Amino acid sequence: MNLARAIHFDESDRNVFNNPARTGEWCISGGFEFSNWGEADLVGKARQAFANGWLGIETFGRVTFVAVTKIEPAELAQLEAGLAQHFVDLYGAPSLEEALPVARDELEHMAELCAGHDPNTLLTVARELSETGLREGFRVIAADPAGLEQFAIHGDTDH
Repeated sequence: MNLARAIHFDESDRNVFNNPARTGEWCISGGFEFSNWGEADLVGKARQAFANGWLGIETFGRVTFVAVTKIEPAELAQLEAGLAQHFVDLYGAPSLEEALPVARDELEHMAELCAGHDPNTLLTVARELSETGLREGFRVIAADPAGLEQFAIHGDTDH
C-alpha cells in the first residue's frame, strides 16, 4: 500500500504556514480541518493552509508537496491510532473506538489518491469553498528520473 510523505524543495513552507509539517512525516489531505470554515476564516497563513496544504499526521502541520511512498502495515496502524487520538483530543470525538473508523477512512482516502502511482510521484492539493461546501482537487506530478546528461559536464577534454 502507498501513502505520502511531506517533502520540501526549499524553505517556503516555513514562511507560508503557521505550523509547517516536518520533512518525511506521513500526510493526508486533512480537509476535515476546514469543514466549517467560511470566507472570513481565509486570511493570512490560514488561507495558505486551506488553499494548498497537506496535513502531517505527526506534527499536524501543513506542507505544499507530498511524495508517494510505500507504507508498512505496522506504520499504518500507528498512524490510525495517532490520528484517532487527535480526533479525540482536538475535535472532541467521544472515544478512541469511535474515532478509529474515521481515522481509518482518512488514511484510506489518502491511500486511494496514492494508488497506482510510482514511488516519488508528487501530489498537490487545491481547495476552494463552494455553495455546497469544501471542494478539493488533486494534481499528480510524475517522478522524473534524472538523466546522466543533467549531471555530466560537457566540454573539450583537449584543453
